[in-house]
Amino acid sequence: MAFMEKPPAGKVLLDDTVPLTAAIEASQSLQSHTIVRRYSDFDLLNNSLQIAGLSLPLPPKKLIGNMDREFIAERQKGLQNYLNVITTNHILSNCELVKKFLDPNNYSANYTEIALQQVSMFFRSEPKWEVVEPLKDIGWRIRKKYFLMKIKNQPKERLVLSWADLGPDKFLSDKDFQCLIKLLPSCSHPYIYRVTFATANESSALLIRMFNEKGTLKDLIYKAKPKDPFLKKYCNPKKIQGLELQQIKTYGRQILEVLKFLHDKGFPYGHLHASNVMLDGDTCRLLDLENSLLGLPSFYRSYFSQFRKINTLESMDVHCFGHLLYEMTYGRPPDSVPVDSFPPAPSMAVVAVLESTLSCEACKNGMPAVSRLLQMPLFSDVLLTTSEKPQFKIPTKLKEALRIAKECIEKRLIEEQKQIHQHRRLTRAQSHHGSEEERKKRKILARKKSKRSAIENSEEHSAKYSNSNNSAGSGASSPLTSPSSPTPPSTAVEHAPF
Repeated sequence: MAFMEKPPAGKVLLDDTVPLTAAIEASQSLQSHTIVRRYSDFDLLNNSLQIAGLSLPLPPKKLIGNMDREFIAERQKGLQNYLNVITTNHILSNCELVKKFLDPNNYSANYTEIALQQVSMFFRSEPKWEVVEPLKDIGWRIRKKYFLMKIKNQPKERLVLSWADLGPDKFLSDKDFQCLIKLLPSCSHPYIYRVTFATANESSALLIRMFNEKGTLKDLIYKAKPKDPFLKKYCNPKKIQGLELQQIKTYGRQILEVLKFLHDKGFPYGHLHASNVMLDGDTCRLLDLENSLLGLPSFYRSYFSQFRKINTLESMDVHCFGHLLYEMTYGRPPDSVPVDSFPPAPSMAVVAVLESTLSCEACKNGMPAVSRLLQMPLFSDVLLTTSEKPQFKIPTKLKEALRIAKECIEKRLIEEQKQIHQHRRLTRAQSHHGSEEERKKRKILARKKSKRSAIENSEEHSAKYSNSNNSAGSGASSPLTSPSSPTPPSTAVEHAPF
């Protein structure tokens, strides 16, 4: 595909952050959402995931007696547990290996090949650049690829080229999208990592930045090598250790300052995490401003999509800042969100900020503004010394396009949150209705109703019999009528859970 060629009509833009789940069935029916996987497929996946350094619970191979009914049932249970562990791990569940294993229909493309085609087309018109080597799997995104670059007349200088496909939140027109991408090199801010070159077509974008040997803030926290694959760097760190308090305060203040700058400019971000913060000496610089223009979903989307009060890009940034602060403090991400209680921290001022962004109350009631976080004791006394003047001129027409795109992104999030909320309510209702306690209650109520109905019919029968005797005793000429048959007791029908 030529670099300036339009994307195929009707192209489906998947949200790769939507968690996939899988249930193992005993049958091999090939219906719409059923795929057949042999044990060898699981074994192959498990071998590929060993780079993550995790001990994954894949059941061992068995050569003899592997067709016994009991063994098959036990093996099925073991493989289901294996899938559950993978799909509940935030990093593993988002990696290309797992996506292709669980959903081969939607993840069959070779994205590295697609990226190479696009980059090759770009070099035809820009011959001064040269690829040194692909930086394989250094990022978490399936549809974003990286290459180490050099300029032909400056062979010692290293740069990084990133190529990314469009995402499901791309709401800008093609013209506005391309104009905004090409505007990014003009953005100058002490806490934004400079873009050297940027271009785009109707289906993707390509950006070049200087390569930084020190890597990102996440590399510092995890003591990782920047060029290593994402799974190897961050899945299972050898040593878990947070940063010093002064680093937390300084880095946190710098990141909040640049978020405030972008919010004031009306530029949507929504992609804050430790891998998107480059370290330049003691200075943090934000990466990947292009992601929101491309319509890419956030790394933490599966977290904040659970909370209906986190429904703007500003509140998304604040919630993501909470994740980042937790990682800087404890050297690892939180086990789950919301966080019920926080481990001991270097200062109670740190815990106060974490509680305002990750606690049950915060997730339920909403996020504070960035300006409010800047006023909190953890950051208010941090002195920033920089001579660089922030500059990012966005034409009025493009500002309006960004505002409309931002509203569309937020609308999609709100709709997704509504669907998740409705699904939760339905699941809770079904679970409650099918619980053992509820079934017992329904049986007791049915027996009581049956007993009450029998008593009422018995009383009705007695009353009629008494009236009949009274009529006969008074010499009435009406014939003696037989008592009516009692109504059979009502039966409560119980549906077994499916």
